[in-house]
Amino acid sequence: MPLEGDEELRELLLHVHTIAVVGIKAGASDDAFRVPRYMQEHGYRILPVSPKLEEVLGERAVARLGEVAEPVDLVNLFRAPAHVPAHADEILALAPPPRAVWMQLGIRHADATARLEAAGIQVVEDRCLMVEHRRLLGRPAAGR
Repeated sequence: MPLEGDEELRELLLHVHTIAVVGIKAGASDDAFRVPRYMQEHGYRILPVSPKLEEVLGERAVARLGEVAEPVDLVNLFRAPAHVPAHADEILALAPPPRAVWMQLGIRHADATARLEAAGIQVVEDRCLMVEHRRLLGRPAAGR
């Protein structure tokens, strides 16, 4: 079952350091830019994943999740629900696997969530990472 409780979400946010953002955008008014920028400003390492960008937020972008060259703690999805199963396949192929997958507002996919959870990956659905971070932590976590 997806993570929903405040303590579970807080615990996740405190133990995540590296976030791969799938579907990141470069437009300052896009949520898919504003959310990762906020997380970067609060000490998280952002690894952009987009076939349309070469660089964003000072980081080199890769076209596919499988091209990320370092371990990822959290995969943040800014993709339509129809694309989630294919991204779940990519996530399940990562070694080591991420601790969690966070699907932004309006994004959920029961089958993909069940597959990810069966592999031991925590899942958050239909929530904004920035809103939850602000609400639960309010300011940068210790050491960030």
